[in-house]
Amino acid sequence: MLAPATLSILRFTLWQALLSTLLSVVFALPVALSLARQRRFPGRLLLIRLMAVPMGLPVLIGALGLLGIWGRNGVINQGLALLGVQAPVSIYGLAGILLAHVFFNMPLAARLMLAGLERLPPEYWQMAASLGMRRRAIFRLIEWPAVSGLLPGIAGLIFMLCATSFTLVLILGGGPGATTLEVAIYQALRFDFDPPQAVALAALQLAVTALMLLLLTLWPAPPEVGLTDQRPTRRFDGESWSARLKDGLWLGLAFLFLAAPLAQVLLSGLRSNLVSLLSDPAVHQALAVSLGIALPSGLVAVLLSFAFSRARIALARASGLPARLLKAGIGAASSLVLLVPAIVIATGWFLLLRRFGNVAIFAAPVVILINAMMALPFAMRVLQPAVDVHHRRHDRLAESLGLSGFSRLRWVDWPGLKRPLLTALSFAMALSLGDLGAVALFGADRLTTLPWLIFSRLGHYRSADADGLALLLGLVCLLLTLIGQPGRAGENRR
Repeated sequence: MLAPATLSILRFTLWQALLSTLLSVVFALPVALSLARQRRFPGRLLLIRLMAVPMGLPVLIGALGLLGIWGRNGVINQGLALLGVQAPVSIYGLAGILLAHVFFNMPLAARLMLAGLERLPPEYWQMAASLGMRRRAIFRLIEWPAVSGLLPGIAGLIFMLCATSFTLVLILGGGPGATTLEVAIYQALRFDFDPPQAVALAALQLAVTALMLLLLTLWPAPPEVGLTDQRPTRRFDGESWSARLKDGLWLGLAFLFLAAPLAQVLLSGLRSNLVSLLSDPAVHQALAVSLGIALPSGLVAVLLSFAFSRARIALARASGLPARLLKAGIGAASSLVLLVPAIVIATGWFLLLRRFGNVAIFAAPVVILINAMMALPFAMRVLQPAVDVHHRRHDRLAESLGLSGFSRLRWVDWPGLKRPLLTALSFAMALSLGDLGAVALFGADRLTTLPWLIFSRLGHYRSADADGLALLLGLVCLLLTLIGQPGRAGENRR
């Protein structure tokens, strides 16, 4: 039987995740439909690229951008004050959590829906135009069937991301009434030092994520669309001035919603005393610690991803039940983070190492390991397809030349997989740089990273310093992303 306080935390966790999922999907649907209709919209490519930014943006930077727009001294409240409205808009509590979750998850839902709409055969739109179908009929008979099959998977993924949210709730929660399970686990260990309560909350969190994953696996997959002649798609229903105006309003709203917090981070960071921050020894140390954690965690994630990818290829050639079970086990291990959130893994390590003395002594290796596990599924998504294609192209050549082991790695695998390996490494390092969960539980005073320094400055009402540090963190993550980008088109075709 759950205690009333635990039941209240569970209820709020599920309620905010449900509302966040609903708002993200409802906002994403008209944006995706508008993008699919308006293929010649002037800022279409820019908006699609902008929607990819929140997915790779450190959560802390996004939260600071939202505070700059919707916070007590943000742009919205300043505008209301000019209009004579005295009651400020508060971003803290449930409203702020929902706003932040929509900012991060609406672009993900819109891109997935857009991909499903763009897979529809061009003949559908030609037939709709020849039959004179109106916009409502097109939505009911063509667009909705294509999107509705994707909605359970999209909604389930967003629900899990929101139910396991930590940093956003920690910053924007606003008190005990807006606490999720992950934040409650952190508070039970860091402030109350109540390991039994932390274990109970971690078990409850694990049960919630396991139930969601089970429901997602039981849901039937959407039907595949038949083959077509792959002619360029022309949407006749989006060529009228009224359609362009309505779609333009939705796309403009989405652009403002996503671009305003990012622009605020840039402007606030430039207005801060960057010269003083860059000369601060505490900033130097935090940046060095962040990079010192990000590099090994990224390397561990990439090496595990490469090993798992190679093992899955080898097991695919083998027959028998043990090989199939081992291949399935490798796939499950690479997606462990979807079932076991970072704070749950950190709690297990915290309780395991507590018997050996001060857990802060083991902070660095534990944080590296946890960050590597968190980045593993994303690194696998980058490496697995590249490794599959590489082995199909070069396995026979390597066997005919008698290359194996380190020789094959040096002369065959490294030249062919260098780009995806660097991309996976840069992405894993960027994820590690933006992490606050594991460091908040283990590091703090002894292991101060850049995100923790931003959080501590924000907690001491030094928002100008936090803005400058957020800009610095964003630039470092952007630099890592650019380093890991694929090269010229000619290089990618080789």
